[in-house]
Amino acid sequence: MSATDLQVDERAVRRTSSPVMGMVLFVAGEAMFFAAFFAGYFQFRSQAKVWPPASVGTPEISIPAVLTAILVTSSIVLQLGLRAVARGRVATFERLLLLTILLGVCFLALQAYDYSQLTFGIKGGIYPSLFYVMTGLHMAHVVGGVVLLSVVGAQTLTGQISQRHHEPVEAAAIYWHFVDIVWLGLFTVYYVAVPR
Repeated sequence: MSATDLQVDERAVRRTSSPVMGMVLFVAGEAMFFAAFFAGYFQFRSQAKVWPPASVGTPEISIPAVLTAILVTSSIVLQLGLRAVARGRVATFERLLLLTILLGVCFLALQAYDYSQLTFGIKGGIYPSLFYVMTGLHMAHVVGGVVLLSVVGAQTLTGQISQRHHEPVEAAAIYWHFVDIVWLGLFTVYYVAVPR
């Protein structure tokens, strides 16, 4: 290996910050966690003659479609905020971060309302159990994301986030996008890919 190759390798290592690397590793672990639940879901679905069971019925898609739009929009807004802070536009980032947090809170409130409209409970069989556990765990992750984004917001207000130091924003964005991707998977399996 030449001296030039070593310099390139060292620069590549230095560009990955601890908060970002830590979040990548955390998200990888959480992805495996959700993958296990999705695997269980597909295993039970492949063995069932009717899915979802006739006694449960198919959940309505209208509110979850709005939830999907809210969460996707929040990811776009946060990504725009990340670009803004990387360009030194901290005030713009603050506004976009606040909007992202508000969209996250709206998602949680509407998801809770959607739960109240469901005609089945968690004890209604394997389908309702998986539905509530998987979507409930996702909601817990959204709550964690809102808290994380709020912490980043507090860091921004105290001057800890800047164009030169915005790794916490990058880490939070990775987590928030992960939460978005998980919801897209849940929306697909529980609302889109079911007979209507």
